[in-house]
Amino acid sequence: MNRREITFLLVAMILAAVFGGLIGDVVGSFLPDGTIKTLFVKHLEVGIGSNTFATISDGSDPFRYAPLTINLFAITLTFGLLLKINFVSVLCVLLVFVYFRWWFL
Repeated sequence: MNRREITFLLVAMILAAVFGGLIGDVVGSFLPDGTIKTLFVKHLEVGIGSNTFATISDGSDPFRYAPLTINLFAITLTFGLLLKINFVSVLCVLLVFVYFRWWFL
């Protein structure tokens, strides 16, 4: 596998995760309350940046971490990363990976 194929795979997986999450939230907002809506709407937040680390969207709050902040008196830099993973985003990433294996390998 060359560098171009790896770059394509990473970009495609990131785009699949973003669009899958967006599609899951939009479709889930139109569904009636129930198990299917929970499957589309519930997500897992993992990261550092919004004062959360590994929080499920049902209100449980097991861990809290502040984002990395560097105060240089005149300038304050804040670094963080938050991943919101839902069922549809994981499904889209898996579909991209299967497509990549079928087409390129």
